[in-house]
Amino acid sequence: MKKAIRIIWLALVLMFIYIPILILAVYSFTDASMVGGGISGFSFENYINLFKNEELRNMIFGTLILAVVCAAIATVLATFGAIGTFYAKKLPKTLINTANQVPVVNADIVTGFSICIFLIVILRADKDTFIPLGAGHVVLAAPFVYLSILPKLKQMDNSLYEAALDLGASPAQALFKVVIPQLIPGILSGFMLAVTLSLDDYFITTYTKPSTFDTISTYVVNATKGSQTEIKTALWALSTLIFLIVIIIVVVMNVVSSKKGGKTNEKV
Repeated sequence: MKKAIRIIWLALVLMFIYIPILILAVYSFTDASMVGGGISGFSFENYINLFKNEELRNMIFGTLILAVVCAAIATVLATFGAIGTFYAKKLPKTLINTANQVPVVNADIVTGFSICIFLIVILRADKDTFIPLGAGHVVLAAPFVYLSILPKLKQMDNSLYEAALDLGASPAQALFKVVIPQLIPGILSGFMLAVTLSLDDYFITTYTKPSTFDTISTYVVNATKGSQTEIKTALWALSTLIFLIVIIIVVVMNVVSSKKGGKTNEKV
């Protein structure tokens, strides 16, 4: 009985999460002008408009470039920060771990205001450049990447670095050839999480972006306030594609991880 209840509860949770996405995906293949409206037939017009519209193409390309660049910077900073913290003494390690948790639980709107005030008002950075926007996305993503890498460091034998030095490796060689390869799964997971956070962010982007630039999140919000039905329905197609890409990435990562785990068990 308890097992049946758990299965039913899990099914209800999954339905609550995925049914709205599936409904949106179905409507993206129709000629309906609004979700819940009448459907007279299925069509690929929304997907054609998505790639045919130059404004949408530029918005998507700019968002992806921003997400990848900021995620790469956040991943580098978080990786070396996590390694430094891992080998630090107890007091600084505790202080850094505590400080890293604050941006994670902090509201995005507070981070957006803070970046805006610090860079634009105090340091007089030009808001029409991408510096405040990039800094905001790095600040948003880096703590999450740090948390993705930290468990891999805890699983690693902390004497590997000293052993590499004893065998004649320089500190740089020990770091890049011994320590970092052990952290690759956590680094990749953190990078993908940083990309997702950048793509999804609205508040920080709103307060720090140049006036002529839009990411997917800000563009979607502005588009829903307008009356351009063609743009709105094309965004259904964009949402469906993003969902499918995420599923493919998650499946591939799980398959690769399972294969590596199987090979490790065979060697053992």
